[in-house]
Amino acid sequence: MKIFLAQQNYHIGDFEANTHKILAAIEEAKRQNGDLIVFSELAVCGYPPRDFLEFEDFIEESMRSVHKIKEAADTIGVLVGAPCRNPMKSGKNLFNSAYLLYEQEIIGIVHKTLLPNYDIFDEYRYFEPAFEWNVLTFKGIKLAVTICEDIWDLVDDPMYRRHPMDELIKHGPELMINLSASPFDYIHADGRKGTVKKNVQKYQIPMVYCNTIGSQTEIVFDGGSLVMNTNGDLVAEMPYFTESMQYVNWVNGRFEEEIVRPAANVPIVKLTPENFEPDKNTGKIHEALLLGISDYFGKMNFTKAVVASSGGIDSAVVLGLACEALGAANVHAILLPSQFSSDHSVSDAMHLSQTLGNPYDILPIKDIFDAFELALKPVFNDRQFNVAEENLQSRIRGALVMALSNKFGYILLNTSNKSELATGYGTLYGDMAGGLGVIGDLYKQQVYALARYINRGGEIIPVNIIDKAPSAELRPNQKDSDSLPDYGILDPILYQYIERRQGPKEIVAMGYDPALVARILKMVNANEYKRNQFCPIIRVSPKAFGIGRRVPIVGKYLS
Repeated sequence: MKIFLAQQNYHIGDFEANTHKILAAIEEAKRQNGDLIVFSELAVCGYPPRDFLEFEDFIEESMRSVHKIKEAADTIGVLVGAPCRNPMKSGKNLFNSAYLLYEQEIIGIVHKTLLPNYDIFDEYRYFEPAFEWNVLTFKGIKLAVTICEDIWDLVDDPMYRRHPMDELIKHGPELMINLSASPFDYIHADGRKGTVKKNVQKYQIPMVYCNTIGSQTEIVFDGGSLVMNTNGDLVAEMPYFTESMQYVNWVNGRFEEEIVRPAANVPIVKLTPENFEPDKNTGKIHEALLLGISDYFGKMNFTKAVVASSGGIDSAVVLGLACEALGAANVHAILLPSQFSSDHSVSDAMHLSQTLGNPYDILPIKDIFDAFELALKPVFNDRQFNVAEENLQSRIRGALVMALSNKFGYILLNTSNKSELATGYGTLYGDMAGGLGVIGDLYKQQVYALARYINRGGEIIPVNIIDKAPSAELRPNQKDSDSLPDYGILDPILYQYIERRQGPKEIVAMGYDPALVARILKMVNANEYKRNQFCPIIRVSPKAFGIGRRVPIVGKYLS
């Protein structure tokens, strides 16, 4: 049996485009005499559809698309993900399902059992879990079909039902097929193959694993679909961060293809690493952010971006990524120097844009700032310069770049990093403005690592930007270290608290100063109100700010 895997990038709710893409893959597989083609989880409607699932016409349109795909499944079997109505009077109205289509009929439907309800996932809000389990027989071969449930073999939580494979294995399946929508993060990237390996070794049957790719606002799906034999050897592995289609031949109970990688070289990774590693998987982070930017613009029909370019590391990395993702001609840099900006910051920012080839303008803000100070003078009553004046500069810059956004249809790309967002080192309605947070899930040390990666083939980001001490330049001789601990200390503590969910006692036990830990954690919790008003952030870590981290604004914990 010739089995195709279609690793595709879908647009949530764009049934016409999704169906066209699925049909095109089916026709190509038929042209190559394929027997079965496998698509990813909820491919018909796109994943995650969230509250779109609560609209009846959304479900009706999804079903119309399934029936249209069914008509193309004449000489080939099609395994595709889509919502399915629950005919029972109890429970949720929908299942998250996989449809097996053949000879222009629906010959089988499988429902997802283990519905994730953590981090960015909230499937129990919409779907009823499966309550019966049967293999699907296709061309005489018994298939154990699961839906993104490969990950659950590593989850030890009594609230979840047993793994569906524990039931399906009783029916003697020959092959596991998994339809997945497994998002990227720089830790999960190492563990996915190991998780599939653990499944095939546990159940002693091979697996065909089809993952989606593409970015859906903040979530990036990286693909990497694969086929693994019973020993855990990789028979096929598809590209990351790109659409692709590949086939394998299943003959007499085995795959005919050459082994890509032996089982001994596929590690099983379960937990978030104990220690912060700022250089971990920088290349994959780079690819994920490029996809996040390009899909956000492409799926929203945006074409041009604006970036406030300060001559600092954060804006330099965002500008470099934006130019690579959208084309330099489509990214407008705005330099907004004040009387506190150093000459080298302006020259560094100009040098960067000249190297990248993107258009830029310089709009000094000193006169505007002076006018604001004059207007506020009767109220401020000659009080000492402090954070009010510092934030005023940031808000002037925010107003100017948003004016350009409105006038020319630019989307403002935010340049705040995770260290700043965690500690509140940013100004609401100023440097926290934007339509998309590009590096908001990268700690400052990771931003530096990404800058070095961008320069891997030659200097793009000026070395001076990378080497100089970071500063917001909102007052004379200001440095980030005036307000924040050194990033070499700050970032690991933030990582323990945010990614690993370690409390103050556990972090102090690692050897950190108790007063410093208390200060940092207090900053994180006191600034949730700021993050709650922030734009979507491209997610590259296992615990990003936004929908995956739900912390009360008025919480008392460590406040």
